[in-house]
Amino acid sequence: MKRSRIGTGVVALAAAGALALSGCSSSGGGTDAGGGDSSAIITTNGSEPQNPLIATNTNEVGGGKILDLIFAGLVYYDADGAPHNDIAESIESDDAITYTIKIRDDATFTDGTPVKAENFVKAWNYGANAANAQLNSYFFEDIEGFSYEEDVEELSGLTVVDDTTFTVKLNKAASDFPLRLGYSAFYPLPDSAFEDMDAQGENPVVNGPYKLAGEGAWQHDEQIELVVNEDYNGPRVPQNGGVTIKFYATQDASYADLLANNVDVVDQIPETQLANFESDLGDRAVNQAAAIFQSFTIPERLEHWSGEEGDLRRKALSMSINREQIVDKIFDGTRTVASDFTSPVIDGWTDSLAGAEVLEFNEEEAKKLWAEADAISPWSGTLEISYNSDGGHQAWVDAVANSASSVLGIDVAGKPYAKFDVLREEVTNRTIQTGFRTGWQADYPGLFNFLGPLYATNASSNDGDYSNPEFDALLQEGSVDTDLESANAKYQQAQEILLEDLPAFPLWYQNVTGGYSENVDNVEFGWNSVPIYYEITKG
Repeated sequence: MKRSRIGTGVVALAAAGALALSGCSSSGGGTDAGGGDSSAIITTNGSEPQNPLIATNTNEVGGGKILDLIFAGLVYYDADGAPHNDIAESIESDDAITYTIKIRDDATFTDGTPVKAENFVKAWNYGANAANAQLNSYFFEDIEGFSYEEDVEELSGLTVVDDTTFTVKLNKAASDFPLRLGYSAFYPLPDSAFEDMDAQGENPVVNGPYKLAGEGAWQHDEQIELVVNEDYNGPRVPQNGGVTIKFYATQDASYADLLANNVDVVDQIPETQLANFESDLGDRAVNQAAAIFQSFTIPERLEHWSGEEGDLRRKALSMSINREQIVDKIFDGTRTVASDFTSPVIDGWTDSLAGAEVLEFNEEEAKKLWAEADAISPWSGTLEISYNSDGGHQAWVDAVANSASSVLGIDVAGKPYAKFDVLREEVTNRTIQTGFRTGWQADYPGLFNFLGPLYATNASSNDGDYSNPEFDALLQEGSVDTDLESANAKYQQAQEILLEDLPAFPLWYQNVTGGYSENVDNVEFGWNSVPIYYEITKG
């Protein structure tokens, strides 16, 4: 199934003055409306999380997939990307600056303590405090009192009114703030977490549809076992007994298990099988548009990649990559060449940005610009692009390297890392001395989410440390604009700056390619490529 656009569910500022997000919660309990075995365990693929399971310090897919199953936030996103209330009863504002959030009074953590307003406020304060060095601190930047430089234990913009009510005051209007609140950075933490954050990260006390199966449920580098949380009474009612996420070393291994019905759901098909997986799996194959963007990044701190020389080399390298040929030969119709930095499934996307020709293959212009850069400082050595080999990236990295090498007349090569978390550790610590694979699987369905976290100054996933005040200003203008069409126009202007600076090299938009075994039913993949695990039935 393919979608040309996924509904964003953006909450607009009403003329009457109230900005609200409200909805209903259904009771939990583990009943199986799908007719399967409500105790059956669903098995799926995944990757070892980079960090312990603390939501404010997790900004990669492996850990995020787990957190979204074991925690319940204020809202969640359905398969089409529309937000619905989970712990929240209402989220309201008259001005898109001060929000009043009311939560239901019947939610609990797995240690028996109630989920209160202060559990959200304390978690957000922890995530925002520079002293805690959390990877997702950027998501709290808009809250009054936030600082990158100073250790702020309590944000002035967060106020607990009572057990079920808190207010959030932003330092500038943000009309899409309610839409962001389904992202894991905004999950609550139990009181016990603040007594021992290490213990919380390894065996977390949670409030979502699933929980860890017990001591030793997280077998590092092998798998994590989740079971139904009987105390969860929100709308995401599990139709199975749990989810075991296996950390496969290669996509070939997970695909072989899928064909043998030894794993139930796989959300990544190896490149070697893209030509035949739909015929292999029949109606159990999944190939649909998703909010995923693929790129690679070369930090300005590396020699030859800053200033006028860097600008010339970035444009030359981008135009030396024959994206169309790579997509055709390697991906068999499961990718679309990128014309921007976002995704066609997000409302506001356009393929008509000024400067997008830098993403088109142009051998003559690439050679000319590279020669101009050499006149400033001659190139030497090998241009390397690092990637994680457990993610199935070797074929396209090699193809990009071969294309660039052929056009520019230099040595370009891929540099494999056996595990994703090892690569990410070097990227996060800024110890990596090469270019490296990057990309984005959206946190929430909005253009800003593809731009702010990756390219804004000091942003949480700004791996290349890009900074451009003009770009930052346009992002801010868009985020305070309460008219969605006007806001998206600002984000498009901001992207035109990115096309000039190329802090990352856009490659293609990625479909989610996956499949499921003969043992399960009611399998649906969501707008962000992740299966809706709680709906899956088995047996």
